[in-house]
Amino acid sequence: MSPSPAPATAKPDWQPALYKRFAGERERPALDLINRIPLDEPEFVLDVGCGAGNVTALLRARWPRARLLGMDNSPAMLASARAALPGVEFVEGDAASWRPPAPADLLFTNAVLQWLPDHEHLFAHLFGQLKPGGVLAVQMPRNFDRPSHTLMMETARAGPWRTKLAGQIDRPMRVAEPAFYARLMASMTSAADIWEIDYLMRLQGDNPVVTWTRATGLRPFMEPLDDAERTRFEADYAARVRAAYPPEADGSTLFAFRRIFIVGVKPA
Repeated sequence: MSPSPAPATAKPDWQPALYKRFAGERERPALDLINRIPLDEPEFVLDVGCGAGNVTALLRARWPRARLLGMDNSPAMLASARAALPGVEFVEGDAASWRPPAPADLLFTNAVLQWLPDHEHLFAHLFGQLKPGGVLAVQMPRNFDRPSHTLMMETARAGPWRTKLAGQIDRPMRVAEPAFYARLMASMTSAADIWEIDYLMRLQGDNPVVTWTRATGLRPFMEPLDDAERTRFEADYAARVRAAYPPEADGSTLFAFRRIFIVGVKPA
């Protein structure tokens, strides 16, 4: 009798509760982006990569009369969003290929496009989903050269999981310098606003930078590993992060996180 096959390791979905652990810190860049959008009364607003609906709620508060449609590729996040905002429509899709049912006045995407490659074509695809005079509003982390992220690569290279994580180790940076996006947007519109902010946050908890990255950037490193490897990888990474981000005298941890913002208006 042949042995039963080993059970497959489940691919981890997003964890809404973990993502919301630092909800205030994660929502501040979205609010800063919303405040720079040059629209008074948009009729149709898209939240592409809406996640658990935290930012969708901010869009609803800003434009309560607009039709609001949220899209995400995580069933767990969508379930959380639907529970939190039962009056908003949410659909599952992939930001790189999904198209809305009609052109939008605003396409808003917060901390999503850093997961996707080929930004030249991606931004053109998103811009094409707008009405004339519509606005594309983008916020992306640009923290990939900071210890919180470089230590993921260091941990991946140093352990027995190196082969499994080769795709992550060799993955090119997907978020470019601001000048790249200035030139890219200039090919689509003469009305583009691009800026960066470095948010210095004071996080609470034990080794909180690991908690922060566990909900986002650490996920692609966890997915190829089995349960035992995930535990060992995270312990190794956590030790490196603790050394890079030691607690302050009051027990909090200072964590600088850089974001890039892009607002472009489609020619009328």
